[in-house]
Amino acid sequence: MRKRDSLFRSVILIMLTGLMPLIGWSQDSDLKPVTSKYVIKNATIVQAPGKTIQYGTILIENGIIKAVGSNITIPADAWIVDADSMFVYAGFISGLSNIGVKKPEESEERDDRKLTGNPSNERAGITPGNSAREMLNLSDKSVGDFRKLGFTASHSVPHNGMLPGTGAVILLGGDSNQDMVVKDQISMYSQLSGANGVYPNTVIGVMAKYRDLYRKASQAKDYQSKYNSNPNGMERPEPNLALEALYPVVSKQMTVAFKAESVKDVMRVIALQRDLGFNMMLGEVKQGWDAIPAIKATGAPVFLSLDLPEWKEEEKAEKKDDESDEKESDPTEAELEEQALKERQNTMIKNYYTQAGKFSSNGVKFGFSTMEVKSKDFRANLLKVIENGLSPDKALAALTTEPANILGLSSMMGTIETGKMANLIVSDTAYFTKDASIRYVFVDGVKYEYEGKKKKKKKNGDGEGVDAAGVWNYTTETPQGNGSGVITIKGTPGDYSGTISVSFNDSTNEIENVEVDGNNVSFSFKLNMGEEITVDISMDIDGDAFEGTLSVAAFGSFPMEGSREPNN
Repeated sequence: MRKRDSLFRSVILIMLTGLMPLIGWSQDSDLKPVTSKYVIKNATIVQAPGKTIQYGTILIENGIIKAVGSNITIPADAWIVDADSMFVYAGFISGLSNIGVKKPEESEERDDRKLTGNPSNERAGITPGNSAREMLNLSDKSVGDFRKLGFTASHSVPHNGMLPGTGAVILLGGDSNQDMVVKDQISMYSQLSGANGVYPNTVIGVMAKYRDLYRKASQAKDYQSKYNSNPNGMERPEPNLALEALYPVVSKQMTVAFKAESVKDVMRVIALQRDLGFNMMLGEVKQGWDAIPAIKATGAPVFLSLDLPEWKEEEKAEKKDDESDEKESDPTEAELEEQALKERQNTMIKNYYTQAGKFSSNGVKFGFSTMEVKSKDFRANLLKVIENGLSPDKALAALTTEPANILGLSSMMGTIETGKMANLIVSDTAYFTKDASIRYVFVDGVKYEYEGKKKKKKKNGDGEGVDAAGVWNYTTETPQGNGSGVITIKGTPGDYSGTISVSFNDSTNEIENVEVDGNNVSFSFKLNMGEEITVDISMDIDGDAFEGTLSVAAFGSFPMEGSREPNN
């Protein structure tokens, strides 16, 4: 990735001579950057929960945070992100997920009655030697979807079976599948999921099989150790890949990440852990509120699920004026039963939303897992959890510092500090507010830019759109210098046309799709550089001056400003 920086700089220098000769480049928001040096300035920097710098600056070089503070020298060749009024946070970390991991192909299951009681390990879902690293797919939709939400790293594990394999901490970006991996062999992922049609196909069967495998692995490891020490007179150990893959678990060098959604599953896993003694973390916990004392007693960290049931609090119907004096009839027995049922349902559903607050107040170490939550529901569910007892600082900790600590990543991510990996989120306002939009995400120093929510533009005094007609001289600011040109707009609001000149090739281009919204005028034009490139302009007009942006999807947005020439 770094090797291409010099090429990208050459391209951007040509672009910045005038406007943007974007020959041959795809207009893809995930295109690799033109520089590895960035400065985020004038931002509210939330370094860690409860630790904030106002009007701060962050310097990023080659994927590393080089400096953080209020008085940072800005290198001349840095790409500047002017984050005035924006907030910067450490990138989120998913504590347990399948992000970026390909699902195995469905194999045809043999209906062989002779093998149902003693199937192969693979058929029984016992594949501890498999690794998430071997199954990564950078182009998987989940990578982009969760990165857009602010996730920059994930503890990702394989799919399917009671022992699907080992998990890895990955970045939600990179040049290749292997470039995503930060830390491999971080956990042995386990589930209480039985195999279909063969043993073990029940929860009790899975628990029995787990005990059997663990104890056999422990015995095999001891025998192997003795054989390695002095093989004289001993039979050579029989190879068993499944048992050998469990040696790090038996020796407590690898933690077992156990998926346990319900309170019953939580208590079953705790019983299993107490019996066998492995190191444990609980993941995708949905109904853990009644098990808090038991979980706390184990000292095991937890990753709570954000896959929550729909919950709509009913509003009490208001009486109409003409009905206020009418006597209400007593509810029937059926209506009372229905009302009681709804109250019980609401109480149960509310537990899902108050769970994180209860874990926090009881001092249980936890983060969040994203194994089953849909990306489109993540933010709404998180805000609802905050409304129901989890403070924003604790929510931020559960997404950053806590998973970093639990997964052994605190030295490289989880906070915004000098020397750490440049995994960052830039939002247009405080992230844990309803109207916040993520504008930039940095993964290992690579910038991904996103369009913010369109905010309502202010109207003129008479409520009509601004009159944009005239000749406007403009300049656009770039990391390597300034470009300039002339925008000529003719006609009236609703029927505008015009041209824009581009100094790069001394061309004049027709503007298209002119829209007026209050004091904002936007349009696009096509720049022909052997290939047509679409450039978008947005102008916020105040009298005879404007400020705005010039945007090209592949390269982001550049600030621009200008003024209208007086009428002759």
